[in-house]
Amino acid sequence: MSATAPLLTTPLNALHIELGARMVPFAGYSMPVQYPAGLMAEHLHTRTAAGLFDVSHMGQLKLVGPDAAAAFETLMPVDVIDLPVGKQRYGLLLTDEGTVIDDLMFFNQGTVEGEPTLFVIVNGACKVGDIAHIEARIGQRCQVVPMPDHALLALQGPQAVTALARLAPGVDQLVFMTGGAFDIAGCDCFVTRSGYTGEDGFEISVPAAQADTLARALLAQPEVKPIGLGARNSLRLEAGLCLYGNDIDTTTTPPEAALNWAIQKVRRTGGARAGGFPGADKILAQIDNPATLQRKRVGLVALERVPVREHTELQSTDGQKIGEVTSGLLGPTVNEPVAMGYVVPEFAAIGTRLNAIVRGKAVPMEVRAMPFTPARYYRG
Repeated sequence: MSATAPLLTTPLNALHIELGARMVPFAGYSMPVQYPAGLMAEHLHTRTAAGLFDVSHMGQLKLVGPDAAAAFETLMPVDVIDLPVGKQRYGLLLTDEGTVIDDLMFFNQGTVEGEPTLFVIVNGACKVGDIAHIEARIGQRCQVVPMPDHALLALQGPQAVTALARLAPGVDQLVFMTGGAFDIAGCDCFVTRSGYTGEDGFEISVPAAQADTLARALLAQPEVKPIGLGARNSLRLEAGLCLYGNDIDTTTTPPEAALNWAIQKVRRTGGARAGGFPGADKILAQIDNPATLQRKRVGLVALERVPVREHTELQSTDGQKIGEVTSGLLGPTVNEPVAMGYVVPEFAAIGTRLNAIVRGKAVPMEVRAMPFTPARYYRG
C-alpha cells in the first residue's frame, strides 16, 4: 500500500465504530486495535470466556481443479496431497532461496460443485503478493479464485464452543483443524475449529453482505465480547505463534524460525515426496544438519519487569551482540515480560541467560520454552 492510498475498511467497520473501537491503520485497512474495555481486559476475557475478532483483512482464496493439491504442494514444504477431506493444515509459501513469503492455512474441502477444492487463508499484508505469486507459479495447473467478497471472523476462547453451538448445532463435534459448512443466524458460513490465540475457538468465513448479521448474533451471546488487534497480538505471542513481518519474513528459513514441526516427513530427506519445493536443498540441509544454522528463533522472558520490544538488541552477558527481539510485550496471562527473537545457536538452549539492551540499559533475560502459556486446542 502506498502511503497516500486511502485505508480500506472491512464489512464490520460501522459496527466497530458503533462499539467505540479505537481504529488504527493495519495492513492497508482501518482496523480496531481495542474497544473501551482496553487491551488487558480483552486479552483476559478471551483466555477465560470468548472473544470475537474481525480478521476480514486476511486474504481468502480457493484453488480449484483435479491438480490443485499437487500444484500447491510445489510451492510449500508441507504435505498437501495427503491432507484428508475436512482437515486443515498450516503451510509456508517459500521463495526460491527457501525463505518465507508468508505463512497460511489451507483446508481440503473435497469436491465442491464437481471440482476438488482447497480453501486458503493468507495474511492481510501479503495477500495481493501471495495471490499473484500463486497465480504465476501454478495458475496453469488449477484455478486460483480470490474471495474478496468474503469476511472472516474469529471466535476464540474456552467458551467459544458454548456460544457458537447455541447458534450452530453440531459445531461442537468439530475438533482442532477440522471444519465444515454451517448455517449460523441465517448466514452461509464455512467454519474451522482453529485460530491464532492458543485457545480453543473457530474461524468463520462468511459472505461480506452477511458479516454484520453474523457478528451481531455472536456478540448477543453472553460469553462473547469484541476484541481488537492489540489483544490478538498479545494472545498469539503468549501462544508462541509467529507474526509474519515480525518473526518470519523473506530473510528467514523455516528451520531458523523453529518451524520444522510444520514440515511433514513425506517432504523431508528420505520421504516419499522429499524436496520438490522452492529452496528445498537449503532447507533440507538445515533440517538434516542443524549445526549449519546461523541463528534460531527462541522464546525469552525478562527477569525484570521491563517490556522488551521488537528490534531490541540482544547481547551475551559479556556484551557481544548475539541477536535481536522480533516481538515482545508484557504478557497479561503470564504476568511477565515475554518476547521472541533470533539468537546465534550457542545461546538458544532453554535456560540460557542473556541481556536485552533497553534504552541503553542491560535487562537480563532467559531463554524459555514456548508457548509461554499452555495451548488449549480441542482435539476430542
